Amino acid sequence: MSTLAAGRPLAGTGVLLRFALRRDRVLIPVWIAVDALMVLSMPNTLKGLYATDAERASLRAQMAGNASLRALTGPVLDDSLGALTAWRVGVYAGLLAAVMSLLIVIRHTRDEEESGRLEVVASGMVGRRAPLTSALLAAGAANAVLALLLTAGLASLGASGALALGLAVGGVGLVSASAAAVAAQLTQSARLARGLTAALLGAAFVLRAAGDSGSSWLTWASPLGWLEKVRAFAGERWWVLGLLVLACLSQGVVAYVLAGRRDLGMSFLPTRPGPARGRLTGAGALALRLQRGSLLGWSIGFFLAGVVYGGLTDGATDLVRDNAATRQVLERMGGRSGVTDTFLSAMIGMLGLVAALYVVSAVLRLSTEESSGRAEPVLAGAVSRLRWAGSHLLIAFGGAGCLMLLAGLGFWAGYGHRPGAIVGACLLQVPAAWTVGAVTVLLHGFLPRAAPAGWAVAGAVLLIGWVGPALDAPRWMLDLSPYTHLPKLPGAEMQWGPVGVLLAAAVLLTGAGLVGLRRRDMAG
Repeated sequence: MSTLAAGRPLAGTGVLLRFALRRDRVLIPVWIAVDALMVLSMPNTLKGLYATDAERASLRAQMAGNASLRALTGPVLDDSLGALTAWRVGVYAGLLAAVMSLLIVIRHTRDEEESGRLEVVASGMVGRRAPLTSALLAAGAANAVLALLLTAGLASLGASGALALGLAVGGVGLVSASAAAVAAQLTQSARLARGLTAALLGAAFVLRAAGDSGSSWLTWASPLGWLEKVRAFAGERWWVLGLLVLACLSQGVVAYVLAGRRDLGMSFLPTRPGPARGRLTGAGALALRLQRGSLLGWSIGFFLAGVVYGGLTDGATDLVRDNAATRQVLERMGGRSGVTDTFLSAMIGMLGLVAALYVVSAVLRLSTEESSGRAEPVLAGAVSRLRWAGSHLLIAFGGAGCLMLLAGLGFWAGYGHRPGAIVGACLLQVPAAWTVGAVTVLLHGFLPRAAPAGWAVAGAVLLIGWVGPALDAPRWMLDLSPYTHLPKLPGAEMQWGPVGVLLAAAVLLTGAGLVGLRRRDMAG
C-alpha cells in the first residue's frame, strides 16, 4: 500500500467504484433485468390465472392447508393482486438479488487479490479499505436500482406495498453482499468465498421453507423469512426492514475490522498445506481438483431440489387441477399429458434451466485460470491447450449430466413412482444445457474478454423458460431457447430429431471454440 494512502483508508474509493461498475456494465444490468422482469411480469400473469376475487380467495384457502407448497413459495398473506405477486416471486426475487450481490462483492475483493491485480492497485494512492468499500457500494447501487424498478413497476398495485417489497428485496441483496464481504476476508480463495456465501443462502432458504411449512419461528432465523415478514401488500411491517439493516451493518463492521487486521492476499481461515509430493497426475486431475468443490455443492443442491419437487407433486397437482388458467401455464412449460406428468415435466424443465448455469460457471473456469496466469505453468509443460481445456470441459459437460441424474433420483425419492421415466426426462435436459455451455466455449475461444457474456446467454434462456410461458410469449421468442425444442417428458412421445440437433450444435460450437483457443494468444 502507498505510504501516502496509509492514513486514508478510503482513498481511491471513487476511482475503484467507477472501475467496478465499468467492469460489470453487462453483468449487473443482466441480473437486474432478469430479477425485475420476473417480478413485474407476475401481476398480469396472476390476473389471468385468478381473474376474480373468489378465485384468489380460494387460492389463499387452498394454500393455507398445503404445507408442502408453502415450503416452496411461502404463505399467502392476502388475496390482493399485489400480495399474490409478493407471495409468488418475492422470495425468489430476494434470492436472485442475493446471488447477484455475492458475485459482485467477491469479484472485486477476493478475486482481485487472488489474481494479483489488487496488489498492483494497492501500490498507488489507494486506501486499505477502499477495495472493500467500492465493492459494497457497487452491490448497493445494483440493489438500489433493482428496488427502485420494483417500486415503480408495482406502484399501481399499491405504493406502500410496492415500496415495502422493493426495499425488502434490495435489503436481502445487501445482507448477502455484507456476508460475502466477511467471507472474502476469512478465506484465501474466491471460489471458497463464493461457496461459503452460497451455502449461507441455501441455509437461509431451508430455514425459511421449514418455518413456512410448520415451525414458524424458523422463518425469523432467515433473511428470506424477514422478506416475507415485511408483509408487502398485506399490512406492511416496516420495522422488519430494520432487521435487514441491522444484519447488513453488523456484518459490514465485521468485514471492515477483519480487512484492517490481515495482510493483502492472506486470510483468517488457515489454508491446508499440500502434500510434500504432488499427487496430481495430469491436467485432468488438476481440473477435477479445482472444480470438485463446486460440483459437489451443485450435486447436493440438485438432489435435494429433486426430493422437494417430487414430494410436492401430489399436493401441487391437486391445486392445479382446480384452476384452468394455472394448468394452461404449466402445459406451456410441461406439455399436455395429464396434470401429474405436466407438473413433473415443468419442474424437471426448471432444474434443466438451472443446470445451464452450472455449465457456464464450469466453462468460465477456463477464463479464470487464463486471466490469473495459472494456466501458463500448466501449458509450459507437456500439456496442449486442447488437453488443458478439454479436461475442464469434460467436468463442465459431464457434471451437467451428473446433476440431472441426481435430480432424477431425487424426484424418484420424493415422488416414489416411475423412476425410469423420471430419470430419463431429467437426462433429456442435458443436451440443451450443453448447447448453452458450448456458446460460452465459443466466446472464450474467440473473444476471451466477452466470455462472461455466457452468463447473459444463460440468463436469457432462464428468463424465456420461466417467464415466457406465464406471459404466453410468441413462439419465435420461445424458440430462441434450446429447451423449447426438447420433448416434454414424462408423458409426451420421445422425439430424437431435436435432441440430435442440439447435440450436434453443442459439438460444433465447442469444436469451433477450441479451434479459436488453439490459434489465439493466451492472456497474461
